[in-house]
Amino acid sequence: MKGAPVERLDVHAFTVPTDAPESDGTFEWDSTTIVVVHVHAAGKVGLGYTYGDASVADLINHTLAHAITAQDAFDTGAAWVRMVRAVRNVGRPGLASMAISAVDVALWDLKARLLDIPLACLFGVVRREVPLYGSGGFTSYSNERLCAQLAGWVSSGFTRVKMKVGRDLREDATRIEAAREAIGPEAELFIDANGALSRAQALRFAEDAAQMGVSWFEEPVSSDDLEGLRWLRDRAPAGMAIAAGEYGYDLPYFQRMLDAGAVHVLQADATRCGGLTGFFGVAPLCEARSLLLSAHTAPSLHVHACCAVRPFAHLEYFHDHVRVEHLLFDGAADAKDGVLRPDLSRPGLGLELKNRDADRYRV
Repeated sequence: MKGAPVERLDVHAFTVPTDAPESDGTFEWDSTTIVVVHVHAAGKVGLGYTYGDASVADLINHTLAHAITAQDAFDTGAAWVRMVRAVRNVGRPGLASMAISAVDVALWDLKARLLDIPLACLFGVVRREVPLYGSGGFTSYSNERLCAQLAGWVSSGFTRVKMKVGRDLREDATRIEAAREAIGPEAELFIDANGALSRAQALRFAEDAAQMGVSWFEEPVSSDDLEGLRWLRDRAPAGMAIAAGEYGYDLPYFQRMLDAGAVHVLQADATRCGGLTGFFGVAPLCEARSLLLSAHTAPSLHVHACCAVRPFAHLEYFHDHVRVEHLLFDGAADAKDGVLRPDLSRPGLGLELKNRDADRYRV
């Protein structure tokens, strides 16, 4: 096929209120903002998105659009390099990487649509379905709501569920006990402190949580404290994985985390780490160290890529993002028996923005 020059980008931000107040160990929120990008070329439109501040849309319009307009839509690698260069004076981590991520995903989606194939097939399928863990269990939830949510996932076929901790460790111990009773003895129980604890607090809490069958402790301390993560990894109870990486914005970050021996399982988020191009850069780093990669949130965006990476653990089925994606996108991925299967009957990601439904949330 001949080249397909990028004609234009359309960028919009939408803010969706949560269905209840939410909090974790370090933050409280009542809405989620998603920035959606459409890239046009040769009569096709690619879709990508990121979760972040609405200002990401301005960054895409004012800094990234000129870097890829008129460039061949098939040259996703060249486009990625051009975008990274374009944000040199803006600062790569944070908003700039999120902006690159959204456009990169849209370009990959466009490429697959131009070829009229599903994105998983473009990447090369390793597995046909993606194991999930249900994720929510916010510290703002009552014990009744916490248990209903986690038990609901288990009853629908999930074998792993995750809850937030870190606000009040005494209360968290009671919440974990309630959650364990609600989900039964067989399902794996994960916890996530979002970096709220000190090293000593995290170690003591890990020891107590292990007695209640917790097998995954995410960001027990700040993900910037690589020495602390390594210290905890070396001392964690047997059978408990220490995980982090969701705030990685570029490959050097992941390289530093792995060189430090900071985690048992590395997390990466294609809405932050430079899109699908960045995500596929992280996977070989894990494979070279015989570590598994876990995808962070945005299940409808990640599912095709997760079918193609080799060193893979699971994908986070995050309550907020599942809800937003089903509200805004036709073709949003539905979990069945604790797994996601990409829709191979649709090209690209298989997603279409439901414009009428989305308009009420437009920023």
